[in-house]
Amino acid sequence: MTTPGTATGHLIGYARVSTDAQEAQLQLDALEAAGCSRTFIDKASGKNSERPELKAALDYLRGGDSLCVWKLDRFARSLIDLVAMVDGLAERGIGFKVLTGALANIDPNTPDGRLMLQVIGAMAEFERSLIRERTKAGLEAAKAQGRTGGRPTVITDDMLTVARARKGKGESVSAIAKALGVSRATLYRYLGEST
Repeated sequence: MTTPGTATGHLIGYARVSTDAQEAQLQLDALEAAGCSRTFIDKASGKNSERPELKAALDYLRGGDSLCVWKLDRFARSLIDLVAMVDGLAERGIGFKVLTGALANIDPNTPDGRLMLQVIGAMAEFERSLIRERTKAGLEAAKAQGRTGGRPTVITDDMLTVARARKGKGESVSAIAKALGVSRATLYRYLGEST
């Protein structure tokens, strides 16, 4: 997927690696060969990891520039994520280029490229709808079986009664928490006191 910047724009690279140095070098070599004047690199693994260098790259980009990535999976974590970020770049007049893999060399500024991005957007919306429906159905099924969502209760009413009685006798919260097998913070929360 490529959106050319203006004649004065820069090609800015973004790479993301987990711990494999060889993969990092592969991405960096490809971004350099593509003509990136600067490359931002995140070292993060897992879907929920922070990506501070992606944020820095997005802040650095100006209208007319283009963001370049080696593959889509190094940039976006889902279709929804991809569409939102590419749309955000387009709104700022920033291009987007993928060097290899799915959607490489497709220009979203052309009718064909825009159609492809719209198809991806429709798939992302469909994915989001399915997730919502499954979540709703799962919650309704659990409720019908008498289960409720959320974390299980850590302290039962009996435990809380014991805790209050022991606290009333002057025992420390630390000692009570240890005896009940819970953290001090949890016990304070149940007792309605601040730590």
